[in-house]
Amino acid sequence: MKMDIRLIWVNLFMQESWKLRIDEHTGPTYTKASLLQLLESNTKELGIFLSYYFKKQGAVAENVTLSNPPVFTEKLTGKLQVEFDLVFFNACLNIHENEKEQMELTFKIIPEDAQLILTGPYWPEREMDEI
Repeated sequence: MKMDIRLIWVNLFMQESWKLRIDEHTGPTYTKASLLQLLESNTKELGIFLSYYFKKQGAVAENVTLSNPPVFTEKLTGKLQVEFDLVFFNACLNIHENEKEQMELTFKIIPEDAQLILTGPYWPEREMDEI
């Protein structure tokens, strides 16, 4: 008796994005300073956004700060580097660990909607194998 076993590898790509509302007092000019102010006032939301990347590991992102000022690649788009604490916690297994992490994000300003869209990196994500 001969068995034919085929493994199917499915790779998915995870890329998260997050929208932040731009304050009215920023005005029509978007500068590094106004972008820094917006990001600093939304650190909790940034932590939630970054935590999506580490949810399978059971970690959350906290204490998000910018490592470097934002770099505009065009008038309304660019890149920024964030630094954060990655916290692993499980009371049942007596785990409470912190790690420092960094991640590069891209941003796009949508003036019509008064929004800043942050996009994280592509991370390959693998589904279960089928037999």
